Amino acid sequence: MRARNPHAAAYPLSLVKRERKAAEGCACRLAVVRLGQCLLIALLALITGPLAAQEMASTAPYAYRQLDDAGQEAKAQALMESLRCLQCQGQSIADSDAPIAGSMRSLVRERIARGEQPEAIRGWLIERYGDYVSYAPRVTGLTWPLFALPLVLVALAAFLLRNRFGRGGAA
Repeated sequence: MRARNPHAAAYPLSLVKRERKAAEGCACRLAVVRLGQCLLIALLALITGPLAAQEMASTAPYAYRQLDDAGQEAKAQALMESLRCLQCQGQSIADSDAPIAGSMRSLVRERIARGEQPEAIRGWLIERYGDYVSYAPRVTGLTWPLFALPLVLVALAAFLLRNRFGRGGAA
């Protein structure tokens, strides 16, 4: 006779199958939970990433505070209105809320308060950031064609119009 497995009666085949299915179900539920956690983390990263990257307002001391002397503040304001914000590119640093504009406003006010002339400050900013920072660019060896080209085009148009209408009236 064949010996019987003592555990066979304790675990019928249907119970073993149910336990396997339950274990598979737990593994499947665990995978779904982990997938949900990963999706939640990715969603939070997408939402909070840009917020964390956003720069805070300028910490420069004179970014949003005027100078005590009205004459110095007027000089600083005139200079700030003629300087371009490097981040906004369409606004002066006086009008821009960008952090770099706040830092540049503070720098202008601090230098004016120390007694520097606005043109010296403009020159220093142009040297540091390039001609683009100024709304009133200087004529240099690099920029003279920008100033000469309109004059050349007007002279050429006048010459062509004089020849065109000069010949038509004489004939």
